[in-house]
Amino acid sequence: MAEHYRNPVPTVDIIIEIEDHPGVGDKKIVLIKRKNPPYGWAIPGGFVDYGETLEAAAVREALEETSLAVTLVRQFHTYSEPARDPRLHTISTVFIAKARGVPSAADDAAEAGAFSLDALPAPMAFDHAQILRDYREMKY
Repeated sequence: MAEHYRNPVPTVDIIIEIEDHPGVGDKKIVLIKRKNPPYGWAIPGGFVDYGETLEAAAVREALEETSLAVTLVRQFHTYSEPARDPRLHTISTVFIAKARGVPSAADDAAEAGAFSLDALPAPMAFDHAQILRDYREMKY
């Protein structure tokens, strides 16, 4: 009898640094409010398509959810806690990117905005609060 193997699903998340958002002087990061469960605020991201690189998926997902064309700066970290996504076991590779302009919600994002790390909205979806704590520690 053949065994059935289950593997985690690859995803990407993108911490988008934006510096020219109107009315702000400090660097902000872009977050989206999810339109679908699990609800909450999140770092833009999503599933990697078959035949797609992680980098291409990150650029595509950022554009689809925020309407921003991003430039990837570097890969930040990979998160693999099996319970990080309540829907299924995912492994997310997180990228840091830069963008200019005003984020606009699209695709499965109900809202999009630029936020200071000192004033993040709540609740956060998935393990994104932890990811942003790790990012903050790296930056300061």
